[in-house]
Amino acid sequence: MLWNDRRLIAKNILDIGTKSILTLYNGIYNVGLTSHFSPVTRVIESKYSDFPVGTVVMHRYGWCTHAVLNAKEQDPQSPIRKAPADYPKDLPLSLLLGAVGMPGMTAYFGLLKLCDPKEGETVFVNGAAGAVGNLVGQIAKIKGCKAVGAAGSDAKVAWLKEIGFDAAFNYKTVSSLDAALKEAAPNGIDCYFDNVGADFTSTVLNHMNQFGRVAICGSISTYNDKDPAGRGPYPFVTILSKQLTVTGFIVLRWFPEWPQGMAQMVQWIKEGKIKHREHVTEGFENMPKAFMGMLVGENTGKAVVKV
Repeated sequence: MLWNDRRLIAKNILDIGTKSILTLYNGIYNVGLTSHFSPVTRVIESKYSDFPVGTVVMHRYGWCTHAVLNAKEQDPQSPIRKAPADYPKDLPLSLLLGAVGMPGMTAYFGLLKLCDPKEGETVFVNGAAGAVGNLVGQIAKIKGCKAVGAAGSDAKVAWLKEIGFDAAFNYKTVSSLDAALKEAAPNGIDCYFDNVGADFTSTVLNHMNQFGRVAICGSISTYNDKDPAGRGPYPFVTILSKQLTVTGFIVLRWFPEWPQGMAQMVQWIKEGKIKHREHVTEGFENMPKAFMGMLVGENTGKAVVKV
């Protein structure tokens, strides 16, 4: 409900007003803080002309069924985003939380801006069956690269090969990560998209080619560590000797360019070049269970909750 021409109420509704889809995005939070995750929502009451009733919006207001949003005094780091006006009606709105949303933009800009893959190069991504990782591999293939991925189950590995990865392995069952990387990428790795961090990344860096590029997207193996900086060998000599470019990033740095990236992802999906999968949990009360499951790799593709 709009109280003073500056606020609107968004209800977590998707399709015919019966369900909502909320994104699960891993982060580090202290006990007592609001979980600021991004739902796809539909406006049900508004006096703000830019957001009429029925508008589909995304905003990081957290786990709730309704929200009152200030449409005029927005946080530039967390703006209210509208679904694109030309978003295809035959695509599910849930993709705005996945391949066409933040995970898609993370894969798109992180890989293309930081790794700058060239045709014929080898791109390696860990967490490859997750919301971001699978898109990294598929974009790498579109750009003419060899795509190699690591995932946490045989079923996930099989799916990665189905969607076009040239090589993939189950990091939980290989006898040696070093040996698995040598077999999957015998000519070395030119671009590394890292979602895992710690010892895993220290091993991967040893397989990088000269002048390789590394995009540090996440470090899921250390999120619950009290002292994540204390794990693993120091990688600095490897980075120096191989003359690597290593860049950490948060995808909002390219926020003004998101419309371009979203349009490209939609085009690739419509052309069949990008395939997508969702891991769906039913029920708002199961949000914590779904979130914790995502952190331990229970999902294949984007983890969402339908309410």
